[in-house]
Amino acid sequence: MAKVTDITQEHPEYRARKAMRRKYRHLYTGGEQLKENASEYLVRRQKEPADVYEERLSRVYYENYVGSIIDWYAATLFRREPALSFDSPDEFARRFFRTFAEDCDRKGTALSDYFRRQLVETLVEGVSYTLVDFPRSDRPAGNKAEEEARGISRAYLVPYTAEDLINWSHDQTGNLEWVVLRASRLRKARIDDEAWTEDTTWTYYDKERFAVYQRRSGEPVLVDRGHHALAGQHRVPLFDLRVTDGLWLMNKAGLLQLEHFNKSNALSWALTMGLFAMPVVYSEREWSQMVGESYYIQLGPEDRFGWTEPEGHVYQIAASNLDRLKEEIYRVCYLMTQAGGPLSSGTSQSGLSKQRDYAITQEVLRAYGDAVKDTLKRILRAIGEARGDVVSIDVSGLDEFDIGDFSSEIDDAERLLAMNIGSTSFKKQIFRRLASKYLCDVRQEVKDEISTEIDAWLNQSA
Repeated sequence: MAKVTDITQEHPEYRARKAMRRKYRHLYTGGEQLKENASEYLVRRQKEPADVYEERLSRVYYENYVGSIIDWYAATLFRREPALSFDSPDEFARRFFRTFAEDCDRKGTALSDYFRRQLVETLVEGVSYTLVDFPRSDRPAGNKAEEEARGISRAYLVPYTAEDLINWSHDQTGNLEWVVLRASRLRKARIDDEAWTEDTTWTYYDKERFAVYQRRSGEPVLVDRGHHALAGQHRVPLFDLRVTDGLWLMNKAGLLQLEHFNKSNALSWALTMGLFAMPVVYSEREWSQMVGESYYIQLGPEDRFGWTEPEGHVYQIAASNLDRLKEEIYRVCYLMTQAGGPLSSGTSQSGLSKQRDYAITQEVLRAYGDAVKDTLKRILRAIGEARGDVVSIDVSGLDEFDIGDFSSEIDDAERLLAMNIGSTSFKKQIFRRLASKYLCDVRQEVKDEISTEIDAWLNQSA
C-alpha cells in the first residue's frame, strides 16, 4: 500500500511529457484557450519591442486544422456503432450488459459515445485510460439476485487522461503493477461560502487493493481503502486505449501546426502594417511640419512626396508556404484527399490516385477501430468475470465507413449464402452482422432480441 509521503510523487516520464501534453491540448482546443496562452507559442522576433509584441499577441489568431482532423476521424469511425454480442443463459447478465451499453458511466452516456471521446483523447495525447469500478457497499450481498437488486454489481466506467495518471509501474510481463491517479475540482461546501476551495484526490490501485487520499489542508489524508472490483483477477482495474507513434496524429502534426501558426500570424501582421503606409518626403530643407489626416503639408518646388509600400514578393512566398504547410498537415494525418481547395498547389489528381489516397485513410480508420474493439473487449470481459457471469462477449464492426457500401455487403452475403455452406453458425453470423450494421443506432436490448430471434429461426430451419 502506498505511503502518504509517496502518493504525490510523479513518474519521470510524466514530468518529461507534461509540457508537451499541455501544448498538444492547446493545439487541439484552439480558440480562446490558445489565445490566452499565445505567448508560449508565438515566437518573438529578435530585439522586438515589448509593446509591438504585445500588440501582435492581442491580434493573434489560429487556423486549427489538426483539431478538425482528429474530430473527423472520431466521427467517421463511429458513424456506425460497434456491434456488441452477449450470449448467455443468464437473464441477469443479458439485462445488465444491455443496460450497460446504454449507460456505461452512470451519467447516461452510451458505450459508443464514451469511446468516441476516449479516441479523441488518444489521438491528442497518445493514450487514454478507463477505470472499471463498482458501487461501494457496507455489507456483502447474500446472492446474485440481491446484488442486482441493490445495484452492487452495476459496474461503470470512469474516464482518465494521460495527464491524470501521474505515477505507475509495470511488472515483468509488461502489465500494470500499480498506478496513482490524480483529480482536482473546485467546490463550495455551501452556496453562501465566500471562496471556492480546490479539492485534490489521489487514488492508488495495485492488483488487489485501492487507497484514496485527499488534501484538505496540508498533507494528503487517507480517507478510504479496501479491495477493488478486479482483485479476484489479480489485475489493476485500469485499461488503456493506445495507438502507435505513427498513428498518434497530434504528435505527427503538432510542430507543423505551430509553424503554420507563426507564419500565418507573421503574414497577417505584415499585411496589416502594409495598410498603414508611412509618408516619405524628399527634401533638402529642414522638415518640421506635422503630417496627418487633419493636417496639410507645404512643399517647395524641388520637394517630392510619396508613401512606403512593399512590393509584395515576400507575401506571395509566405502565402505559398502556408499552403504547403497546410497540405503537409493533412498528408502526415493520411488525409491528402481533404488537403485540396482553391488555395492548394493547383496540381490535379486522377480518380485512381484519389481512390488510392482514400484507401490509405480507410486503413488508418480500421487500425483505430481495431484498437477500440480490443480495449472494449478487454473491459467487457473483465466486467463479466468480476460479476461472475457466464457470458460470451464479442465486439465487431468499426470497419466500414461509407453508408453507401451497405448494398455491396448485402450482395456479398447473398453470394455466400448461395454457396449452401453446411454450417448454421456461419449463417447466424452473416445475418447478425447484417442486422447489427443496418440497425446500428437502435437500443442494445432490441439488437439482442433480434439476435435471439435469428438463432431461433435458423435452429428451427435446420
